[in-house]
Amino acid sequence: MKPSPQLSRDFFNRPTLAVSRDLIGCRLVKLEDNVRISGVIVETEAYIGEEDLACHARFGRTKRNRSMYGPPGHAYVYFTYGMHWMFNTVTEEEGAPAAVLIRALIPSERLDIIQSRRSGQSDKHWMDGPAKLCQALAIDRDLDGIDLCAPGSQLYLEKYDSLPDSSVTTGPRVGLNNVPEPWKSMPWRFLALPEFYQTGMEESTE
Repeated sequence: MKPSPQLSRDFFNRPTLAVSRDLIGCRLVKLEDNVRISGVIVETEAYIGEEDLACHARFGRTKRNRSMYGPPGHAYVYFTYGMHWMFNTVTEEEGAPAAVLIRALIPSERLDIIQSRRSGQSDKHWMDGPAKLCQALAIDRDLDGIDLCAPGSQLYLEKYDSLPDSSVTTGPRVGLNNVPEPWKSMPWRFLALPEFYQTGMEESTE
């Protein structure tokens, strides 16, 4: 598969909602021994600043969330529920704690590797959640803070397909039962509509 242009620092150094929307249709790539394992992004969520009571930065800077305060275009990877890793891209200028959680991918390259890591699950559920995609791509704490924009980075994002607004819907973020309003209902979740799911998967094992 021919690589697409890697997303630049300028892409991430923008308002978080714009980045979250524009990541829909981009490809997340993990390099392992020069082998590309990837998926196309179909669901994201935006988390913006210390005033956002759903954001990890609501209590200020901590050891866990320090990557959120770093330069745009870096990874913020955290552990949750004592068992799952979650992958975010840091957005906006350095010092402004904001990030986009990648919630779901369509498997794109090296489906054989993805299948082996998601053993026992149907292909529809290989990467349809933030913890699932981290398991499929072997994303963990070692990648927290990695520069996603650096040449030769083992984890990065690239342009794949630009979806029109008619193919993307929005809604409240997921799992915020204990978060007060208005933050619980903010429409900061972006989701590609089903027609993109049906055409987005590429059967590649090369």
